Amino acid sequence: MPVAVTQGIRVSVLARYEAAESRPDDGRYLFSYRIAIANHGRRPVQLLHRHWTIIDSLAPRMEVEGPGVVGNTPVMEPGEQYTYSSFCELHSGFGRMQGSYRMRHLDDGSEFDVAIPAFDLHLPHAAN
Repeated sequence: MPVAVTQGIRVSVLARYEAAESRPDDGRYLFSYRIAIANHGRRPVQLLHRHWTIIDSLAPRMEVEGPGVVGNTPVMEPGEQYTYSSFCELHSGFGRMQGSYRMRHLDDGSEFDVAIPAFDLHLPHAAN
């Protein structure tokens, strides 16, 4: 499981191929991912913004950004964790995602970027 820690904020990712929702004959490969963001720091923080770089082996590189995650701008006190799930559709069975979150310390309003670790999106290996 890919993990990154920035200023006490730990981000871990678990991705999987969603075969039932994919249509390979149409060039549609759906991948879900679950992200856990844990505040191991000493200060409360709020997630404000996300930025993703999505690489698809058969398509141009994409940059995606916007406020919050899945419609939320969660606040995490020290020791708390926020988990969410989302998805990415590719034109191929292999890609990669990575990015960052813009966070704010709630005690003084200072903002900082937190790394989202790079993770692969790929078809499961066929059993022999």
